[in-house]
Amino acid sequence: MHTVHQLYQEKRMAAADALDLLRDSDMIIVPTGVGEPPTLLTALSEQRRRFHDVKVAQILAMRKFDYFDCDTAAHVRHAALFLGGASRAACQGGWGDFIPNYFSEIPGLIERGYMPADVVFAMASSMNDQGYFAISLGTDYTMAAIAKARVVVLEVNPNVPFAHGQCHVHVSQVTGLVESDAPILEVGLPKIGPVQEAIGKYVADMIDDGATLQIGYGGIPDAVVMQLTAKHDLGVHTEMLGDGILTLVECGAITNRKKTLLPGKMVATFALGSRKLYEYMHHNPAVEMHPSNFTNDPYNAAQNDNLMSINASLQIDLLGQCGSESIAHLPYSGTGGQVDFVRAANRSRGGKSFIVLPSTAKDNTISRIVPMLTSGTHATTSKNDVNYVVTEFGVAQLRGKSAKQRAQALIAIAHPDFRAELREAANKMSVF
Repeated sequence: MHTVHQLYQEKRMAAADALDLLRDSDMIIVPTGVGEPPTLLTALSEQRRRFHDVKVAQILAMRKFDYFDCDTAAHVRHAALFLGGASRAACQGGWGDFIPNYFSEIPGLIERGYMPADVVFAMASSMNDQGYFAISLGTDYTMAAIAKARVVVLEVNPNVPFAHGQCHVHVSQVTGLVESDAPILEVGLPKIGPVQEAIGKYVADMIDDGATLQIGYGGIPDAVVMQLTAKHDLGVHTEMLGDGILTLVECGAITNRKKTLLPGKMVATFALGSRKLYEYMHHNPAVEMHPSNFTNDPYNAAQNDNLMSINASLQIDLLGQCGSESIAHLPYSGTGGQVDFVRAANRSRGGKSFIVLPSTAKDNTISRIVPMLTSGTHATTSKNDVNYVVTEFGVAQLRGKSAKQRAQALIAIAHPDFRAELREAANKMSVF
């Protein structure tokens, strides 16, 4: 019988050797964000022309590897579960694939065979004495893929935190191990301007001590976080751990004591921030990383009383329908966990969901509050789910309101320059 350390040695290989495990038409599953393994994906990029119809599926690619190349898309192409700067041009140009989804359901898509998971390439922590690695930076759907995949190759890096939670993989489950020691990619906080700060204040004023937070990525959610430093006994049940949350831990605002699901534990499915954040996660029993079908499942998340969900949108119409992920027909981001957590907050005892957006775009020339979503816009959160909508001009509460009341409330928080034309459009649509 081999010891775990003997198994480790047997499975060590170079990144180029890991590519020999691939077959044409494979779907490679890669974790969210900084959970992507740069050594493996760089090697794949360098040798992409030897393959045919290999796809790399990932939520939020961080680095624009050389396989993001329209000329070689027939060899290796990206399949985006959520778009970022690295993948946007490919999916908008048609040489990358966009897979619509709810973040909570991606593990189920893999488990049920709707989405192939032939190969997993993932970042992992160093192995512990029991033979386990932690897939801590992007636990997400990767754990489900590891259970299904023909080939699992981990890029083992001592800078990856060994976190608690449902994020551990045993060396016996692994096909290959590629070692690296490069620093984990760090992602700074978004810039916060006066508009974001004003929106953040409206939301922060509606969050009470003892609430549990789900905070999306972006300038406005982080502006909310910055204004919660004087709160007490906040908890965290979210998809993303970022430096904003770490700030609230350090100032004592987050204790997780009042949580009703996993009290004392901060729960998330991926991490995106600084080295300081990654070090904070390492062997910290107060932090648990779980798959997205646990963290984002509305039934699970709603077991937290007073769950506050804060997510951004690009556009909202007078009925309250949100277009949060595309610019007209062009995909821009994705659904992510927005709908998951809006529904969770609506089900939570005392919960509130906030959709936040500046009132305008393009230097105040375009209203983000519109009579109808722009033709082709991908609808994200439905009118039946949206609760609070917040701009720099105030708060509109929509649930339980008639179409007329919704339109009135949304026009009241639109930019003053656009309110008259929104009223006129509402009249033409017989909303008023």
